[in-house]
Amino acid sequence: MAKGLLVTYALWAVGGLAGLHHLYLGRDSHALLWMLTLGGGGLGWLWDFWKLPSFVAQANRAQGQRQSLRAGTPSLSPIRFATQMIVGIYFGLVALICLSSMASFYIVGLPLAVGLGVLLVAAVGDQTSDVKNTLGAAFLTSPVFYGRPIAILPISLAASITAQKHRRYKAPVASETLSVRLYRLGLAYLAFTGPLAYSTVCNTVATFSYVAETLGSFLGWFSFFPLLGRLMESVLLLPYRVWRLLAGDPGFSSGSFQEWEKLYEFVHSFQDEKRQLAYQVFWWTYALISLAGRSLRLSGM
Repeated sequence: MAKGLLVTYALWAVGGLAGLHHLYLGRDSHALLWMLTLGGGGLGWLWDFWKLPSFVAQANRAQGQRQSLRAGTPSLSPIRFATQMIVGIYFGLVALICLSSMASFYIVGLPLAVGLGVLLVAAVGDQTSDVKNTLGAAFLTSPVFYGRPIAILPISLAASITAQKHRRYKAPVASETLSVRLYRLGLAYLAFTGPLAYSTVCNTVATFSYVAETLGSFLGWFSFFPLLGRLMESVLLLPYRVWRLLAGDPGFSSGSFQEWEKLYEFVHSFQDEKRQLAYQVFWWTYALISLAGRSLRLSGM
């Protein structure tokens, strides 16, 4: 079925940053690239506005020539080479953030991530490159800069040069259903965003734990001054009280801030227990001192 230019522009406007127009035109690699980079940072999405007519013509021409293999070598494109470099560095930085704690990261993880980023750009449109040679160049460059984050740059450069050297037109393939294509894109998207989401959650939990421990240690300094401790609690819970005053909805407050109320009651009960214990220690100390004084007086007499 021939692709329509009007439909392509509509998809570009609605979901261009997610690559919907490329998915419609059968440019799955381009669609995945836009999904992972949000339309090339927005710049690539804007550039597509002027390129859509040629993309539509290329997609319709590819449907009519699906069984014929294009001969020759694609022309060298400085834009594609620069994009390969940038996306390779981008994939390497994401891997460095998410997987740097992995064993042998600089030998396996980093070159693999950078090489896949370069290959993704190399496979955009009707072109592709040799996977083994591109990944081989990335893996051979990685040990030279072992353990250094700056290794992302030379690895991406070596992989991009190799990908450009082995560039070729894509071989004709049989048409696939939309569900198969979406399944493949979904797996690739999860492979990229899964470690990133895991790293984000772990860092967020660690940050909250650190803040909670710091706040607990800070409040612990006021345990010997009950009045000052109550004042600090009032200051920390001031946003909650202001919200209750402005909302004026007891149902909402009891439903949304029930845990805060329990925490507030627990802190007060805990301080009451500590205050009672302090009083008991004080009276026991006073009683022992009084008993010792009486004993001294009796022994002196």
